[in-house]
Amino acid sequence: MSDLSPGGVGAGSRLPAPWAAWVGMRYLRARRGNRFIGFISAIAMTGIALGVATLIAVLSVMNGFERELGRRILDIVAHATLEGDAGRLDAWREIAAETGNAAGVVAVAPFVEGRGMMVAGERSTAVDLRAVLPEAERRVSALERHLGGRGFQGLESGRWRVLLGRGLAEKLGVGPGDKVLAVIAKGDVTPAGVLPRRRQLTVAGLIDAGMYEFDQGLALMHIDDARRLFRLGDAVTGLRYAFDDPASAPGRIRAIAEGLEGRYYISDWSRRQGNFFRSIQVTKSIMFFVLMLVVAVAAFNIISTLVMVVKEKRADIAILRTLGAAPRDMIGIFMTQGSVIGVAGTIAGVLFGLLIAGNVTVITAGLERLTGVTLVDPRVYFISELPADVRGGEVLVIAAVALALGVLATLYPAWRAATTQPAEALRHEV
Repeated sequence: MSDLSPGGVGAGSRLPAPWAAWVGMRYLRARRGNRFIGFISAIAMTGIALGVATLIAVLSVMNGFERELGRRILDIVAHATLEGDAGRLDAWREIAAETGNAAGVVAVAPFVEGRGMMVAGERSTAVDLRAVLPEAERRVSALERHLGGRGFQGLESGRWRVLLGRGLAEKLGVGPGDKVLAVIAKGDVTPAGVLPRRRQLTVAGLIDAGMYEFDQGLALMHIDDARRLFRLGDAVTGLRYAFDDPASAPGRIRAIAEGLEGRYYISDWSRRQGNFFRSIQVTKSIMFFVLMLVVAVAAFNIISTLVMVVKEKRADIAILRTLGAAPRDMIGIFMTQGSVIGVAGTIAGVLFGLLIAGNVTVITAGLERLTGVTLVDPRVYFISELPADVRGGEVLVIAAVALALGVLATLYPAWRAATTQPAEALRHEV
């Protein structure tokens, strides 16, 4: 015990405070004949590091997915809409002028919307027909940046042109310049009966939003052509609103509707797409709990490691106690050893997790090339590549919880060491 005994300290004297941490650090070093303790300490440290890194990487990917999904959705859908209760809004110009200066309103644009079918040769599929006024739509959404070629310039009043989602065009087997037939359920009465209303359209370009839901079923027209097709006259389906804060859209569109005379149907992005974001939040909470259990299991490794150290060092503990070490000094020794394992594992896990999160797109692409399996299917996840968004607050919470678990794991072994009776321990060593 000469390597652990503070020089010049006799039996019954008080030991200087820093020595307990020094002894705890020495117990971490793997010496000849004692390498097993060092090995299981490294295993415990690695377990914490992997748990923390996995948790940071997974939550960062889910944050990135949420951010990318929100950005793409709000590029295409309106923050809020106001529609007439009969499916048409006649005095839309007056309402737009009246509400355009309401609190938080950035821009207002009219739209026409309805369900229909697109037919090309023998192929057909259901679509969401949406019509916009290009100069107004540019102010309420970033939809134009997802349009290839000439963007909204491809839509001209009276030219009967349409922009199709890329997936929709692939279903129909058409491209820019090809003809498609638009069919809507509102029919014309003829001597042969009620026939669906039809109109031949020219594909002016493709919509590539990067989201399966929109790319597979969205067809965009000029608002003048759609009003003729739906026989709306000068009316529109409703108005689209852009607000300075999308999160405030539900309350502000309600306030706008309550300030108008008549009955209106209102909606906002949180109603139409809110399920996506709620499901992400629920999944994040579940994943945090499940992956934190991995860190907790690694913390149990710290307990087993320290219990073995306490058992092996019974003679050392007894000699230190006879030299004047108090029970709290024993607690300090083994809490130092366990805390170092927890701190080192947490720091390594944070760095490794940040490294993975920062390169997750490259890692995913490499795995897809290596295995030949599509890990991020846009038909399922709405995006074509895996994004990541590291949030400092979450990283701090993860690190704090991991450190707390590491410290808590030292309490029982440290208590066992503190309650070891010197005489009993030395008797067994004889």
